[in-house]
Amino acid sequence: MTERTVSLAELVEENQIEVGAGRPRSVPQGQDPLPILRVADVLDGKIESLDSISSSDFHSQDLGPKVSRPGDIVLTVKGTVGRVALMPIEGPRFAYSPQLCYFRPRVTGPLVARYLYYWFKSADFWIQANALKGQTDMADFISLGDILSLKLRLPSRAQQEDVVSVLGALDDKIAVNEHITATASELAAVHYLATPERELVKITDVAQVTMGQSPPGETFNEQGIGLPFYQGTRDFGFRFPGYRVWCTAVTRQAEENNVLVSVRAPVGQINVAAELCGIGRGLASVRSEKYPRVLLQALSADESIWLPYEAEGTVFGSINKKQFTQLEIGWPTSEFIDYLESQLSALDQRIRRATEESRTLAALRDTLLPQLMSGKLQVRDAEKIVEDAV
Repeated sequence: MTERTVSLAELVEENQIEVGAGRPRSVPQGQDPLPILRVADVLDGKIESLDSISSSDFHSQDLGPKVSRPGDIVLTVKGTVGRVALMPIEGPRFAYSPQLCYFRPRVTGPLVARYLYYWFKSADFWIQANALKGQTDMADFISLGDILSLKLRLPSRAQQEDVVSVLGALDDKIAVNEHITATASELAAVHYLATPERELVKITDVAQVTMGQSPPGETFNEQGIGLPFYQGTRDFGFRFPGYRVWCTAVTRQAEENNVLVSVRAPVGQINVAAELCGIGRGLASVRSEKYPRVLLQALSADESIWLPYEAEGTVFGSINKKQFTQLEIGWPTSEFIDYLESQLSALDQRIRRATEESRTLAALRDTLLPQLMSGKLQVRDAEKIVEDAV
Protein backbone atom coordinates (compact mmCIF):
# COMPACT_ATOMS: atom_id res chain seq x y z
CA MET A 1 0.00 0.00 0.00
CA THR A 2 1.33 3.43 -0.91
CA GLU A 3 1.28 6.22 1.62
CA ARG A 4 -1.94 8.22 1.81
CA THR A 5 -3.68 10.73 4.04
CA VAL A 6 -7.04 9.47 5.21
CA SER A 7 -9.74 10.47 7.69
CA LEU A 8 -10.94 8.13 10.39
CA ALA A 9 -14.40 8.35 8.83
CA GLU A 10 -13.04 6.92 5.58
CA LEU A 11 -11.42 4.04 7.46
CA VAL A 12 -14.74 3.34 9.17
CA GLU A 13 -16.53 3.34 5.79
CA GLU A 14 -13.91 0.93 4.46
CA ASN A 15 -14.58 -1.33 7.49
CA GLN A 16 -10.94 -1.00 8.55
CA ILE A 17 -11.66 0.30 12.04
CA GLU A 18 -14.48 0.29 14.59
CA VAL A 19 -14.97 3.58 16.44
CA GLY A 20 -17.48 4.34 19.16
CA ALA A 21 -18.29 6.38 22.26
CA GLY A 22 -19.11 4.82 25.61
CA ARG A 23 -22.76 4.96 26.68
CA PRO A 24 -23.27 2.53 29.55
CA ARG A 25 -26.83 1.88 30.70
CA SER A 26 -28.18 0.67 34.03
CA VAL A 27 -29.69 -2.79 34.16
CA PRO A 28 -32.21 -4.64 36.33
CA GLN A 29 -31.16 -5.71 39.79
CA GLY A 30 -29.52 -9.11 39.96
CA GLN A 31 -27.33 -8.86 36.87
CA ASP A 32 -23.56 -8.83 37.21
CA PRO A 33 -21.95 -5.38 37.16
CA LEU A 34 -18.91 -4.22 35.19
CA PRO A 35 -16.44 -1.62 36.41
CA ILE A 36 -16.84 1.72 34.65
CA LEU A 37 -13.80 3.24 32.97
CA ARG A 38 -13.82 7.03 33.30
CA VAL A 39 -11.60 9.94 32.27
CA ALA A 40 -9.70 9.95 35.58
CA ASP A 41 -8.72 6.31 35.05
CA VAL A 42 -6.95 7.00 31.74
CA LEU A 43 -3.38 8.12 32.31
CA ASP A 44 -0.41 8.62 30.03
CA GLY A 45 -0.47 5.47 27.96
CA LYS A 46 -2.06 3.19 30.53
CA ILE A 47 -5.05 2.57 32.74
CA GLU A 48 -4.92 3.61 36.39
CA SER A 49 -4.50 0.82 38.95
CA LEU A 50 -7.25 -1.64 38.16
CA ASP A 51 -8.03 -2.08 41.86
CA SER A 52 -8.95 1.60 42.19
CA ILE A 53 -11.63 1.59 39.49
CA SER A 54 -15.04 1.35 41.09
CA SER A 55 -17.72 -1.08 39.94
CA SER A 56 -21.22 0.08 39.10
CA ASP A 57 -24.58 -1.28 37.96
CA PHE A 58 -23.82 -1.82 34.30
CA HIS A 59 -23.83 -5.04 32.33
CA SER A 60 -21.97 -6.20 29.22
CA GLN A 61 -25.03 -7.74 27.56
CA ASP A 62 -26.68 -4.33 27.39
CA LEU A 63 -23.57 -2.57 26.11
CA GLY A 64 -22.60 -4.68 23.11
CA PRO A 65 -19.37 -3.34 21.56
CA LYS A 66 -19.08 -0.61 24.21
CA VAL A 67 -17.31 -3.05 26.51
CA SER A 68 -13.51 -2.99 26.47
CA ARG A 69 -11.47 -5.48 24.51
CA PRO A 70 -7.73 -6.17 24.80
CA GLY A 71 -5.77 -3.81 22.56
CA ASP A 72 -8.47 -1.11 22.33
CA ILE A 73 -7.17 2.44 22.03
CA VAL A 74 -9.09 4.66 24.46
CA LEU A 75 -9.25 8.45 24.14
CA THR A 76 -10.70 10.95 26.62
CA VAL A 77 -13.02 13.40 24.85
CA LYS A 78 -14.55 15.53 27.59
CA GLY A 79 -13.15 17.62 30.44
CA THR A 80 -9.56 16.55 29.91
CA VAL A 81 -9.36 15.95 26.17
CA GLY A 82 -6.63 13.87 24.60
CA ARG A 83 -5.43 11.41 27.23
CA VAL A 84 -4.91 8.12 25.45
CA ALA A 85 -4.22 4.58 26.61
CA LEU A 86 -4.03 1.02 25.34
CA MET A 87 -6.27 -1.52 27.04
CA PRO A 88 -4.11 -4.26 28.59
CA ILE A 89 -4.03 -7.72 27.05
CA GLU A 90 -4.83 -9.24 30.44
CA GLY A 91 -7.18 -7.87 33.04
CA PRO A 92 -10.89 -7.29 33.68
CA ARG A 93 -13.31 -5.91 31.13
CA PHE A 94 -14.82 -2.45 31.51
CA ALA A 95 -17.86 -0.53 30.40
CA TYR A 96 -16.78 2.69 28.70
CA SER A 97 -18.20 5.91 30.11
CA PRO A 98 -19.68 8.55 27.77
CA GLN A 99 -16.53 10.69 28.17
CA LEU A 100 -14.43 8.12 26.31
CA CYS A 101 -14.11 6.99 22.71
CA TYR A 102 -12.66 3.64 21.70
CA PHE A 103 -10.89 2.57 18.49
CA ARG A 104 -10.45 -0.99 17.14
CA PRO A 105 -8.44 -1.25 13.92
CA ARG A 106 -8.98 -4.47 12.00
CA VAL A 107 -6.11 -6.85 12.79
CA THR A 108 -5.18 -7.41 9.15
CA GLY A 109 -6.18 -3.94 7.95
CA PRO A 110 -3.97 -1.06 6.76
CA LEU A 111 -3.84 0.65 10.18
CA VAL A 112 -1.64 -0.78 12.96
CA ALA A 113 -3.37 -0.29 16.32
CA ARG A 114 -0.29 0.90 18.22
CA TYR A 115 0.56 3.29 15.38
CA LEU A 116 -2.85 4.91 15.89
CA TYR A 117 -2.10 5.10 19.63
CA TYR A 118 1.12 7.01 18.92
CA TRP A 119 -0.66 9.22 16.39
CA PHE A 120 -3.03 10.35 19.15
CA LYS A 121 0.06 11.54 21.03
CA SER A 122 1.50 13.38 18.04
CA ALA A 123 1.44 17.05 17.06
CA ASP A 124 -0.65 16.18 14.00
CA PHE A 125 -3.51 15.02 16.22
CA TRP A 126 -3.20 17.92 18.64
CA ILE A 127 -3.19 20.61 15.95
CA GLN A 128 -6.48 19.27 14.61
CA ALA A 129 -8.01 18.52 18.03
CA ASN A 130 -7.19 21.94 19.49
CA ALA A 131 -9.06 23.58 16.63
CA LEU A 132 -12.19 21.60 17.53
CA LYS A 133 -12.28 21.01 21.29
CA GLY A 134 -12.94 24.61 22.38
CA GLN A 135 -15.99 25.19 20.21
CA THR A 136 -18.39 25.17 23.19
CA ASP A 137 -18.65 27.43 26.24
CA MET A 138 -18.58 24.37 28.50
CA ALA A 139 -15.63 22.18 29.46
CA ASP A 140 -13.34 21.11 26.65
CA PHE A 141 -15.10 18.57 24.48
CA ILE A 142 -14.54 16.92 21.14
CA SER A 143 -17.42 14.99 19.60
CA LEU A 144 -17.28 11.61 17.92
CA GLY A 145 -18.19 13.31 14.64
CA ASP A 146 -15.25 15.69 15.04
CA ILE A 147 -12.92 12.81 15.77
CA LEU A 148 -14.05 10.97 12.66
CA SER A 149 -13.20 14.04 10.60
CA LEU A 150 -9.55 14.00 11.74
CA LYS A 151 -7.02 13.01 9.11
CA LEU A 152 -3.82 11.07 9.57
CA ARG A 153 -0.82 10.20 7.48
CA LEU A 154 -1.00 6.48 6.75
CA PRO A 155 2.23 4.93 5.43
CA SER A 156 2.47 1.25 4.54
CA ARG A 157 1.73 -1.27 7.26
CA ALA A 158 5.40 -2.32 7.29
CA GLN A 159 6.49 1.30 7.84
CA GLN A 160 3.95 1.71 10.65
CA GLU A 161 5.27 -1.43 12.34
CA ASP A 162 8.82 -0.07 12.09
CA VAL A 163 7.76 3.19 13.78
CA VAL A 164 5.92 1.24 16.48
CA SER A 165 8.98 -0.95 17.03
CA VAL A 166 11.21 2.07 17.70
CA LEU A 167 8.82 3.94 19.99
CA GLY A 168 7.64 0.72 21.62
CA ALA A 169 11.20 -0.21 22.61
CA LEU A 170 11.36 2.95 24.69
CA ASP A 171 7.92 2.41 26.22
CA ASP A 172 8.74 -1.23 26.98
CA LYS A 173 11.91 -0.21 28.84
CA ILE A 174 9.91 2.39 30.78
CA ALA A 175 7.42 -0.35 31.71
CA VAL A 176 10.31 -2.53 32.97
CA ASN A 177 11.52 0.35 35.12
CA GLU A 178 8.02 0.82 36.51
CA HIS A 179 8.00 -2.83 37.54
CA ILE A 180 11.42 -2.40 39.18
CA THR A 181 10.27 0.64 41.16
CA ALA A 182 7.05 -1.07 42.25
CA THR A 183 8.93 -4.18 43.40
CA ALA A 184 11.56 -2.16 45.26
CA SER A 185 8.84 -0.10 46.92
CA GLU A 186 7.05 -3.26 48.08
CA LEU A 187 10.31 -4.65 49.47
CA ALA A 188 10.91 -1.41 51.37
CA ALA A 189 7.49 -1.72 53.01
CA VAL A 190 8.23 -5.34 53.92
CA HIS A 191 11.53 -4.36 55.56
CA TYR A 192 9.84 -1.66 57.60
CA LEU A 193 6.96 -3.87 58.73
CA ALA A 194 9.38 -6.70 59.60
CA THR A 195 11.35 -4.50 62.00
CA PRO A 196 11.06 -6.29 65.37
CA GLU A 197 10.36 -3.26 67.53
CA ARG A 198 8.50 -0.06 66.72
CA GLU A 199 6.94 2.43 69.09
CA LEU A 200 4.37 5.15 68.56
CA VAL A 201 5.94 8.61 68.61
CA LYS A 202 4.61 12.06 67.85
CA ILE A 203 5.74 13.09 64.40
CA THR A 204 7.39 16.28 65.65
CA ASP A 205 9.63 14.20 67.94
CA VAL A 206 11.38 12.67 64.92
CA ALA A 207 10.80 15.09 62.03
CA GLN A 208 10.14 18.70 61.07
CA VAL A 209 6.84 19.63 59.43
CA THR A 210 6.48 22.53 56.96
CA MET A 211 3.06 23.40 55.60
CA GLY A 212 2.96 24.67 52.02
CA GLN A 213 2.03 28.16 50.90
CA SER A 214 1.06 29.46 47.47
CA PRO A 215 2.96 32.47 46.07
CA PRO A 216 1.29 35.00 43.71
CA GLY A 217 0.08 33.50 40.45
CA GLU A 218 2.28 35.76 38.31
CA THR A 219 5.41 34.12 39.75
CA PHE A 220 4.63 30.77 38.08
CA ASN A 221 5.92 29.69 34.67
CA GLU A 222 6.24 26.60 32.49
CA GLN A 223 9.70 27.45 31.13
CA GLY A 224 11.77 26.01 33.97
CA ILE A 225 12.61 29.36 35.58
CA GLY A 226 13.04 29.20 39.36
CA LEU A 227 12.32 26.14 41.49
CA PRO A 228 10.03 23.25 40.56
CA PHE A 229 6.72 23.92 42.31
CA TYR A 230 4.23 21.29 43.46
CA GLN A 231 0.70 22.19 44.50
CA GLY A 232 -0.89 18.85 45.30
CA THR A 233 -1.52 15.30 44.17
CA ARG A 234 -2.01 16.41 40.55
CA ASP A 235 1.79 16.74 40.45
CA PHE A 236 2.49 13.34 42.04
CA GLY A 237 4.09 10.41 40.29
CA PHE A 238 4.76 6.88 41.54
CA ARG A 239 7.51 8.06 43.93
CA PHE A 240 8.61 11.51 42.74
CA PRO A 241 6.52 14.41 41.42
CA GLY A 242 6.57 15.29 37.73
CA TYR A 243 7.52 18.69 36.37
CA ARG A 244 4.57 20.92 35.52
CA VAL A 245 5.27 24.48 36.73
CA TRP A 246 8.15 26.43 38.26
CA CYS A 247 8.11 29.43 40.59
CA THR A 248 10.42 32.43 40.97
CA ALA A 249 9.13 33.50 44.41
CA VAL A 250 8.84 30.32 46.48
CA THR A 251 7.84 30.98 50.09
CA ARG A 252 7.83 27.41 51.45
CA GLN A 253 10.42 24.84 50.38
CA ALA A 254 11.03 21.13 50.58
CA GLU A 255 14.55 19.75 50.40
CA GLU A 256 15.73 16.62 48.61
CA ASN A 257 14.39 13.42 50.23
CA ASN A 258 11.73 15.27 52.21
CA VAL A 259 8.41 13.41 52.29
CA LEU A 260 5.63 15.34 50.55
CA VAL A 261 2.17 14.69 52.00
CA SER A 262 -1.12 15.92 50.59
CA VAL A 263 -3.06 17.88 53.22
CA ARG A 264 -6.19 18.32 51.11
CA ALA A 265 -8.35 15.58 49.68
CA PRO A 266 -7.17 12.98 49.21
CA VAL A 267 -5.38 13.52 52.53
CA GLY A 268 -2.28 11.42 53.12
CA GLN A 269 -1.13 10.75 49.57
CA ILE A 270 2.68 10.64 49.56
CA ASN A 271 5.60 11.43 47.25
CA VAL A 272 9.26 12.30 47.82
CA ALA A 273 11.06 15.50 46.81
CA ALA A 274 13.78 14.59 44.31
CA GLU A 275 15.43 18.02 44.69
CA LEU A 276 14.93 21.40 46.29
CA CYS A 277 11.42 22.55 45.36
CA GLY A 278 8.53 24.81 46.35
CA ILE A 279 5.30 23.51 47.87
CA GLY A 280 1.81 24.99 47.73
CA ARG A 281 -1.09 24.89 50.17
CA GLY A 282 -2.10 21.39 49.17
CA LEU A 283 1.10 19.85 50.54
CA ALA A 284 3.20 19.52 53.65
CA SER A 285 6.90 18.69 53.73
CA VAL A 286 8.13 16.32 56.43
CA ARG A 287 11.89 16.11 57.01
CA SER A 288 14.17 13.75 58.88
CA GLU A 289 17.79 14.59 58.20
CA LYS A 290 19.15 11.26 59.49
CA TYR A 291 16.34 8.82 58.69
CA PRO A 292 14.45 10.05 55.59
CA ARG A 293 13.68 6.57 54.23
CA VAL A 294 12.41 5.30 57.56
CA LEU A 295 10.22 8.40 57.79
CA LEU A 296 8.77 7.69 54.34
CA GLN A 297 7.79 4.16 55.35
CA ALA A 298 6.42 5.27 58.71
CA LEU A 299 4.13 7.79 57.02
CA SER A 300 3.07 5.30 54.33
CA ALA A 301 2.56 2.15 56.36
CA ASP A 302 -0.61 3.02 58.26
CA GLU A 303 -3.24 4.62 56.04
CA SER A 304 -5.67 4.75 58.96
CA ILE A 305 -3.88 7.76 60.49
CA TRP A 306 -5.24 9.89 57.62
CA LEU A 307 -8.82 8.60 57.62
CA PRO A 308 -10.20 10.99 60.29
CA TYR A 309 -9.21 13.96 58.13
CA GLU A 310 -10.94 12.84 54.96
CA ALA A 311 -14.18 14.22 56.45
CA GLU A 312 -12.68 17.49 57.69
CA GLY A 313 -13.84 20.76 56.09
CA THR A 314 -17.19 21.64 54.60
CA VAL A 315 -16.70 19.86 51.27
CA PHE A 316 -13.27 18.25 50.95
CA GLY A 317 -11.09 16.46 53.47
CA SER A 318 -8.15 18.37 54.93
CA ILE A 319 -5.65 18.41 57.78
CA ASN A 320 -4.18 21.56 59.33
CA LYS A 321 -0.75 22.07 60.90
CA LYS A 322 -1.93 21.59 64.48
CA GLN A 323 -3.58 18.29 63.58
CA PHE A 324 -0.60 17.19 61.49
CA THR A 325 1.93 17.80 64.25
CA GLN A 326 -0.16 15.72 66.67
CA LEU A 327 -0.02 12.61 64.49
CA GLU A 328 1.65 9.51 65.89
CA ILE A 329 3.67 7.14 63.69
CA GLY A 330 5.43 3.83 64.25
CA TRP A 331 9.15 4.50 64.78
CA PRO A 332 11.81 1.76 65.08
CA THR A 333 13.81 1.68 68.28
CA SER A 334 17.43 2.82 68.30
CA GLU A 335 18.61 -0.79 68.21
CA PHE A 336 17.22 -1.34 64.71
CA ILE A 337 16.78 2.04 63.03
CA ASP A 338 20.27 2.52 61.55
CA TYR A 339 20.26 -0.91 59.94
CA LEU A 340 16.76 -0.35 58.57
CA GLU A 341 17.74 3.01 57.09
CA SER A 342 20.68 1.40 55.27
CA GLN A 343 18.42 -1.31 53.81
CA LEU A 344 15.86 1.23 52.68
CA SER A 345 18.55 3.52 51.26
CA ALA A 346 19.78 0.79 48.86
CA LEU A 347 16.23 0.19 47.61
CA ASP A 348 15.63 3.93 47.33
CA GLN A 349 18.70 4.34 45.12
CA ARG A 350 17.39 1.60 42.81
CA ILE A 351 14.04 3.37 42.55
CA ARG A 352 15.72 6.70 41.86
CA ARG A 353 17.95 5.27 39.09
CA ALA A 354 15.00 3.58 37.38
CA THR A 355 12.88 6.73 37.65
CA GLU A 356 15.59 8.98 36.25
CA GLU A 357 16.23 6.57 33.37
CA SER A 358 12.51 6.46 32.57
CA ARG A 359 12.33 10.26 32.48
CA THR A 360 15.24 10.32 30.04
CA LEU A 361 13.66 7.64 27.85
CA ALA A 362 10.28 9.37 27.90
CA ALA A 363 11.90 12.64 26.81
CA LEU A 364 13.65 10.81 23.97
CA ARG A 365 10.41 9.13 22.92
CA ASP A 366 8.58 12.45 22.90
CA THR A 367 11.35 13.95 20.77
CA LEU A 368 11.38 11.11 18.25
CA LEU A 369 7.61 10.65 18.04
CA PRO A 370 6.69 13.72 15.96
CA GLN A 371 9.65 13.25 13.65
CA LEU A 372 8.84 9.60 13.00
CA MET A 373 5.11 10.18 12.62
CA SER A 374 5.73 12.96 10.08
CA GLY A 375 8.34 10.97 8.18
CA LYS A 376 11.04 13.59 8.76
CA LEU A 377 13.21 11.05 10.59
CA GLN A 378 14.07 7.72 9.02
CA VAL A 379 13.41 4.64 11.14
CA ARG A 380 16.95 3.34 10.70
CA ASP A 381 18.36 6.58 12.12
CA ALA A 382 15.94 6.50 15.04
CA GLU A 383 16.86 2.86 15.73
CA LYS A 384 20.49 3.84 16.25
CA ILE A 385 19.49 6.57 18.71
CA VAL A 386 17.25 4.19 20.66
CA GLU A 387 19.86 1.41 20.66
CA ASP A 388 22.32 3.76 22.36
CA ALA A 389 19.68 4.80 24.90
CA VAL A 390 18.44 1.37 25.98
